[in-house]
Amino acid sequence: MPIRTRTALLLAVVLTAGGLGGCSALTAAMGFTDCEGSGERVEQLRSIALLDTPPKGATEPRGYEGVEAGCWEDSGYASVQADRTYAFSGTPAEVIRHYRTAAARDGWRPGSTGRSVPDMPIDLCFTLSVDGTPTILTVSSLTPTTLAWESGPVPPELATGSGFRVEATADVEGGAIDCDD
Repeated sequence: MPIRTRTALLLAVVLTAGGLGGCSALTAAMGFTDCEGSGERVEQLRSIALLDTPPKGATEPRGYEGVEAGCWEDSGYASVQADRTYAFSGTPAEVIRHYRTAAARDGWRPGSTGRSVPDMPIDLCFTLSVDGTPTILTVSSLTPTTLAWESGPVPPELATGSGFRVEATADVEGGAIDCDD
């Protein structure tokens, strides 16, 4: 059998096996990551104290109760995340002051967000190694437009743009991550 024919047959077998057996082996061979086995890292992020310590007067909007956490895959990159959404009738300056103080107390270091987002009065980022895993914590304003795009109907307590989200993110395999990612 000519080499070209053997190569074509081998390629056909490999592609068929990959299609039938899933893409995980191909994903791993290409250096991509997935969410398999990420449960422990998700729970590490879920337990970060700053997700549960909002400024006095902040409340959980309907439909956004508790910490949402999980692993997400996108274009061959997997990350673990945990976030919590709050409504707050105070000022953005109060939120910023609260999280800068609380983050410093818990050992988080301020990082540059590298962004200057118009109409985003709250835009903070901090870094810390959580159980040996580089982790970022962001605090950002939520607008009704952002919320509608993410999840549909906007709860009344967030309709005025008085909401913010606290989110912790880490690479699923513990790789480097910083505020510019």
